[in-house]
Amino acid sequence: AVLGGIDGCVTTFAVVSGAFGAGFSPQVALVLGFANLIADGFSMAVSNYEAGQVQLNQIKFAERTEREHITAVPEGEREEIRQLFQAKGFDGELLEQVVDVISRNPDVWVATMLREEYGLSGAGISPRRAALTTFAAFLSVGALPLLPYAIPGLESRIQFMISLGLAGVVFLGIGMLKSIVYGLPVVRSGLRTLSMGTAAAGLAFGAGHFAQRLLGG
Repeated sequence: AVLGGIDGCVTTFAVVSGAFGAGFSPQVALVLGFANLIADGFSMAVSNYEAGQVQLNQIKFAERTEREHITAVPEGEREEIRQLFQAKGFDGELLEQVVDVISRNPDVWVATMLREEYGLSGAGISPRRAALTTFAAFLSVGALPLLPYAIPGLESRIQFMISLGLAGVVFLGIGMLKSIVYGLPVVRSGLRTLSMGTAAAGLAFGAGHFAQRLLGG
């Protein structure tokens, strides 16, 4: 949700900035921003869904491989468990007890091998939930910079300044929220996200302005 929100705001405000830099009308900026919001949000959601599916398929393949190994060469797999936990500091009778307990249950045995040998875990992975969360956050947050352009009667410069203010608040707020999710310093994370969003918008504004002058000339 955090990353989807950041991408959504960056996407739409970059379009708004580029349109303003190119001198397009507010209606054009609104249409381009909304179309880009839907298309990019859907693309990001699909990418997250596919990434989750690939990860689940990888886990299923590794699980099937480990079950075959346990059936074919159980002593070899027990030795792998022994070596894995020996590397963690277990030794002697305690090490053998750990090996016996783990290898007693095939499901625990396979899960341990996936986690310790492959670094894989299927806990909490839901491709559908990830896709829907990403799409919802992308749309809801990304729509904010477009709101001023949906208000009739405002001068285009005022619309852009309001959009700029909204985007700045969003970047700062999401950056601070990201610090809670990832355990980062709150102010630094907020300012970092704000600076990245500002840089993206600045590049879009410059590109739009340059293209307008180039084509207009």
